[in-house]
Amino acid sequence: MNHLPKLAGLTSPPKPADRSIHFSPILAEVAKTETSSVFARMKTAPEGLSDAEAARRLEVVGPNVVVSEKHRGWLWRLLTATRNPLVILLVVLAGVSFATGDARAGTVMALMVILGVTLRFVQESRADAAAAKLKAMITVTAAVVRAGKAEEISLKQLVPGDVVTLSAGDMIPADVRVVAAKDLFVTQSALTGESLPVEKLAMLQTTPAQADVTPLEFANICFLGTSVESGAATVVVLATGAQTYFGSMAGSIVGDPVETSFDKGMKDFTWLMIRFMMVMVPLVFLINGVTKHHWSEAFFFSVAVAVGLTPEMLPMIVSVCLSKGALAMSRQKVIVKQLSAIQNFGAMDVLCTDKTGTLTMDQVILQRHCDVLKRESDSVFLDAFLIAHFQTGLKSVLDRAVLNHSDAREERLTGYRKVDEIPFDFVRRMMSVVVEKPDKEHQLLTKGAPEAVFAKCTSYELDGEVSPMEPVLVGDLIEQYQELSADGFRVLAVAYKPIASDDPLINTDDECDLILKGYIAFLDPPKDSAASAIKALQDHGVTVKVLTGDNDLVTRKVCREVGLNADNILLGSKVETMTDDELAEAAETAHIFARLSPAHKQRIIRALQHQGHVVGFMGDGINDSPALHAADVGISVDSAVDIAKAAAAVILLEKNLMVLDDGVIEGRKVFVNILKYVRMGASSNFGNMFSVLGASAFLPFVPMAPIQILTNNLLYDFSQVPIPTDTVGPDQTAQPRPWHIGEIRKFVLFIGPISSIFDYTTFFVMLYLFDCWAPARASLFQTGWFVESLITQTLIIHVIRTNKLPFIHGRASWQLTMTTLLVMAIAVWLPTSPVAAALGFTPLPLLYWPILFVTALCYVVLTQVVKMWLIRRAWI
Repeated sequence: MNHLPKLAGLTSPPKPADRSIHFSPILAEVAKTETSSVFARMKTAPEGLSDAEAARRLEVVGPNVVVSEKHRGWLWRLLTATRNPLVILLVVLAGVSFATGDARAGTVMALMVILGVTLRFVQESRADAAAAKLKAMITVTAAVVRAGKAEEISLKQLVPGDVVTLSAGDMIPADVRVVAAKDLFVTQSALTGESLPVEKLAMLQTTPAQADVTPLEFANICFLGTSVESGAATVVVLATGAQTYFGSMAGSIVGDPVETSFDKGMKDFTWLMIRFMMVMVPLVFLINGVTKHHWSEAFFFSVAVAVGLTPEMLPMIVSVCLSKGALAMSRQKVIVKQLSAIQNFGAMDVLCTDKTGTLTMDQVILQRHCDVLKRESDSVFLDAFLIAHFQTGLKSVLDRAVLNHSDAREERLTGYRKVDEIPFDFVRRMMSVVVEKPDKEHQLLTKGAPEAVFAKCTSYELDGEVSPMEPVLVGDLIEQYQELSADGFRVLAVAYKPIASDDPLINTDDECDLILKGYIAFLDPPKDSAASAIKALQDHGVTVKVLTGDNDLVTRKVCREVGLNADNILLGSKVETMTDDELAEAAETAHIFARLSPAHKQRIIRALQHQGHVVGFMGDGINDSPALHAADVGISVDSAVDIAKAAAAVILLEKNLMVLDDGVIEGRKVFVNILKYVRMGASSNFGNMFSVLGASAFLPFVPMAPIQILTNNLLYDFSQVPIPTDTVGPDQTAQPRPWHIGEIRKFVLFIGPISSIFDYTTFFVMLYLFDCWAPARASLFQTGWFVESLITQTLIIHVIRTNKLPFIHGRASWQLTMTTLLVMAIAVWLPTSPVAAALGFTPLPLLYWPILFVTALCYVVLTQVVKMWLIRRAWI
């Protein structure tokens, strides 16, 4: 029987439930294997695998593709939209109403469910069509050697043990071990966050994989998702598909999103109302059944009470508010993939952001060109420009930065001519060109790593004068470039020396006795909008923290330039050794985190959430995707890699960070309006049912007929339909607006009973002034309470909706004002309307109306007083 070779990297793909971020276990082992033994370790050869062996391995490990999100059909999205405790409660109550013959109540609740679910379904379906599906990132071919022949095959067909050749511009097709390399530089910013390419070599990795040395830092390992900046190499495939590091990150974001702050808040509020209902409804049923001996009537009445306690408009109000916010943000070129992300924007009190590509331009530029004392020098730039212009071959990202500098003008080249060149190599770590100057003299110009150039210098130039590099000065000169490096710059040294014009072609031996001219320093600079955006977020109560895979020196430099305190930086090596509790405590005080792996970022997000924060994360690289998925609101940009956009809930179509602050304000407006309905509906319904509970105990009839309760509830809900259009003052968006179920509970318990006070005064008036004790007068009593209840609770919307003085300092939108007036007019009209008899209403005596006016005025004043007291106590 033909058995497959037993390899650590040749195993079946991980099960879907395994969503951890991990390195394939074979990476560290093969990295520490002698290059000559790598082929034997992977059961392959320099000639590659045979076609038959490759086919057998492909059958075991599967195609070389990352995990992709399953396509979710319309039925799944519909079920997601209905998977809400409040929606389920409304469906149950609607079913009970239809079963008991109360078609009116059942129809109203069914319409509310359909409207709310449809709005959410339509909005999220549109967003899902735009960006909810994780696309396969790699769709190109690879140059593979099989059975001694070079051929191009689809990346899907690569297997562990394949021998692949790489050249400049190629994508790394899998996690691979370098076995031969020439000047190989790899761009892996998408995984690590570092802007500059890193050198990869065919060498034995002697450093063990410790907490502070991850496989990402191994010099002989390259990873799927990175690309070749320059050079060429031969590599052996170690892991493919889901077993690659990139594949594990893709798998970590596939599946249901984590429960966000908004989801938890909605669930907590729903259960709060359910608990009220579980206490009050059975009490109402028992009290009415025992006192009135009419159990069927008591049952229908208690069902009506349950409906009255239910804020059935909440799904619709929430969906309309969120849709309105999504529309407002779309006008600012922001795509909202998940509606709940808008409210999470408003609730967010911590924004964690990647550095590269989000805070920075993701483009290395020349920042400094200075002499040996770090003073700006145009002469140093001219020499660097001449080197970059005249050198041949592939220009590095640093060469392009010099050529793209604002001082790089063609007229600078006038009178200069290239004579010869010594190309760059990674042993010397420097390169040189010989140019003929306008005065016809020849000059050797050299640039390279400062320590390499220093070793070739015997003099230095300062203010046009050349001085010998005495041993006592060398330390000071070295300190100058080290200070630039410590300040986060990538530094190259520039040197020169005169060359005789009649010399033959030069070679590396001529790179000696150089004169040190100065330094050129590079940086991926912050975006112009970064500092102002961070300041605006901080002014609005959002703490900004930077989470990056880049080194701490570069991170400190960028953070200081955007106005962040960079004194305390927590490194990934320290994060690795911390427990979850220790990390949660450290994350509270640290604002800058550097040299992080994707798993570190994810842990920090969860640690902050554990501390009670609503956390947003902004990133655009592969390494950001797990954190984007874990955050309450993940934010990315349109130019991000596909996996980052798939993990994010919000996509910025423009790299303008000020849009973030606009999104925060919009999110807070949305939540304020949602909270208005929650406070109004919950407190009013609770107060009414509290009144029902007391009235049921001493009245010989039900205080309000079931149809009257449902009509009252329907009209009250109608008065609140325009809440999404209501104005929101700056004072209500100045600070984060998270769900605080404790505050809502206090509001309900304090404001709700106020309505009961005036309900009981109305009971007193109807019973003793208008003699409604007799069951024959029940209709008059019910009519009086119906009108008082509807008018006062509709009027009180305007008190609850603002923290200011209602009607004067905090005015409602015209739509909300009009529905308030309309509903109040209907309340006055109904007792004498053609439908009065059908609803069980009786015309009210004239004396009732001035008493109602006084009742409403006192109700408004007392509610305003209690509201201001709650605000002063910081309870709402």
